[in-house]
Amino acid sequence: MLERYFQLAAHGTTVRTEVLAGVTTFLTMVYIIFVNPDILAAAGMPRDAVFVATCLAAAIGSLIMGLYANYPIAIAPGMGLNAYFAFAVVGGMGFTWQQALGAVFISGVLFVLVSLFRLREWIVNAIPRSLKFAISAGIGLFLAIIGLKNAGLITGHQATLVTLGDLHQPGVLLAVAGFILIVALEQRKVPGAIIIGILAVTGVSVALGLSPFTGIVAMPPSLAPTFMQLDIAGALNMGLLSVIMTFFLVELFDASGTLIGVAHRAGLLDKNGRLPRLKKALLADSTAIVAGAGLGTSSATAYIESAAGTAVGGRTGLTAVVVALLFLAALVLSPLAGAVPAYATAPALCYVAVLMIRGLAEIEWDDLTEAAPAVVTAITMPFTFSIAHGIAFGFITYAALKLLTGRQRDLSPIVAVIAVVFILKFAYLG
Repeated sequence: MLERYFQLAAHGTTVRTEVLAGVTTFLTMVYIIFVNPDILAAAGMPRDAVFVATCLAAAIGSLIMGLYANYPIAIAPGMGLNAYFAFAVVGGMGFTWQQALGAVFISGVLFVLVSLFRLREWIVNAIPRSLKFAISAGIGLFLAIIGLKNAGLITGHQATLVTLGDLHQPGVLLAVAGFILIVALEQRKVPGAIIIGILAVTGVSVALGLSPFTGIVAMPPSLAPTFMQLDIAGALNMGLLSVIMTFFLVELFDASGTLIGVAHRAGLLDKNGRLPRLKKALLADSTAIVAGAGLGTSSATAYIESAAGTAVGGRTGLTAVVVALLFLAALVLSPLAGAVPAYATAPALCYVAVLMIRGLAEIEWDDLTEAAPAVVTAITMPFTFSIAHGIAFGFITYAALKLLTGRQRDLSPIVAVIAVVFILKFAYLG
């Protein structure tokens, strides 16, 4: 049955290989069940309910990707947008987490529509390559500053805005050790390096009496506090329109880039470099966003960690199905999730930042009309503590420089329209 449904032989793989690939992918991304509740709790969301929503959203998205699109790509709530959700939309702009969930839901519906009507190619191809890389790098920098703050390595300062934290605090030292451990394990190609780092820091923290420990497994907590609590009407508030656009654009770029990247590494692209069944893969991604918003978590997306599974031979949707089943099994780990302190997940944020900032190397540094907007995009995100502001200033700078240097042909209509929308937003909504 598995052979017929997933066409294992045609893809040169076996059930054993696919299961091994699924376990490998799961181990590289399971850190999200600890990190996501920790981040969204900062927005006032119930940690236990978010834990359940994270597991379920990952399971649903990965199942759809595996059974419908037949790709070895796992889905879960994404890093970066969860931080934007908690610290910028709720913490910075003052919206409720219910309204923020509504914004995620609407962005997911828009994503479904562009996937259904094949508008995705037009939108993605119209966005400058430099801005795509800059957005990814900027989100990495945004994660880095949050990770450093959660670790206690940096703190606020009245004169300099930010300064070095107290290096004598055990949490700070444990976070530093956790980051070094994760990077060392990743360099040695040890599967599950991130989750090993998180659990190692948590274990030492519990042993030192710094964190409470109530066990490892238990019945899953209730999902009721976040289930269908999204406020769609509130999300249509004018102040949230730019938030919806930010969610949508980042989801679109992240999903497309991850799908193509993982498929390329796995040799799944066709002779023209295109991904067969791309429409199905994007529908799986966008459906997971909509479902996740209903369950009570920030945007779900395809995970680049899926490349770990394809590296050991995963080639079909059976890999993603195995990941989904493991996320369902993880529902009983809520006591362990509750014992993980913020300084234990901070190293994971900083490591993911390292991976995302690599995009800056792809920018055309010799062309200032490409490099300057990219830098503006990347550095504005952490310094304004907002992914939306980074994207906005990046688009505005890009459009302005192309016009002022007489290179209007390089400026696509959609980039110009987005830039004008952001200018109007700042002029009238702040």
